[in-house]
Amino acid sequence: MDGRTAAGRTTDRGRAGGDQGSAADTVQAVGEFALIGRITAGVKYPESVQLGPGDDAAILAAPDGRVVVSTDVLVDGVHFRTDWASPEQIGRRAALAAMADISAMGAVPTGLVVGLSAPADTAVDVVLGIGKGLHDTAAEHGAAVVGGDVTRSPALTLSVTVLGDLRGERPVTRSGARSGDVVALAGRLGWAAAGLTVLSRGFRSPVSLVNAYRVPEPPLAAGPTAAASGATSMIDVSDGLLADLGHVARASGVDIDVRTIALDVNPRLTEVASALGRDALDWVLTGGDDHALVATFPHGATLPPGWQPIGSVTVADPSGPRVTVDGAVREGATGWTHFGSA
Repeated sequence: MDGRTAAGRTTDRGRAGGDQGSAADTVQAVGEFALIGRITAGVKYPESVQLGPGDDAAILAAPDGRVVVSTDVLVDGVHFRTDWASPEQIGRRAALAAMADISAMGAVPTGLVVGLSAPADTAVDVVLGIGKGLHDTAAEHGAAVVGGDVTRSPALTLSVTVLGDLRGERPVTRSGARSGDVVALAGRLGWAAAGLTVLSRGFRSPVSLVNAYRVPEPPLAAGPTAAASGATSMIDVSDGLLADLGHVARASGVDIDVRTIALDVNPRLTEVASALGRDALDWVLTGGDDHALVATFPHGATLPPGWQPIGSVTVADPSGPRVTVDGAVREGATGWTHFGSA
């Protein structure tokens, strides 16, 4: 997904939160391998990295014997805008969005492999800032950027592949929800959607909402905790709560009902929505990019810390699996999709 910037894209490819550097400071002038050397210089790696960048491939320890893999692609003007976020924020966002998918399987991230494509006149500082954001964020969660590739392209693009470790636990997929399960949420919803709306209207505040769009705060530790606590299904909320629960409903062959009274609609969201003529609940139900986690747990199970019940799982409607809100099918879009309405 995930961060839609239909308001336009920046045309000054050397600029990302600052002025374009001189010709000597562009990626074309520095060259591919020198640029990679500068990105990786001084980076420290955890013990799980047996061989880091610099060879044809990296080597990671896989003590569980299984490797969880997921890839996210982010494109300038679609998922982010360089005049809305600093290079470091873009890197952090890319890392967190990708690692959230690993968490949603019940695993912990161990390594990131990054493909970066950029116009030739992109300032080197932009790429170095993105690299710092990626490296720092991975390290904060016990992982590391272990390799990747740099190439030329018309648009600044990041492809982040994350590897994860299940640590002996079973994977939690989308297909395990059963009638009678409780639907629970970890993390916040609606903040990034509100921040995107604010930025799209030409504002830069409230900063708390704008920053929620620039750099999400996914509860990465909550995924493995949910797996260990018996979660039957789980998914990263990247495209919208209703849209992503729809994936769970279809994969599991069930209906899912969300209770709006159980959802936390922060007063700040309500205040900003009122000022902008929007509905805060709509942001919570259909907004993406916060990368909260939603899971199902057996009826009567004790939810782990950080998880709150927001709904229930029932037998699928004769017309097919569906997601309802307070018992009724919601009209209109349920979230984001790149090639149409969800």
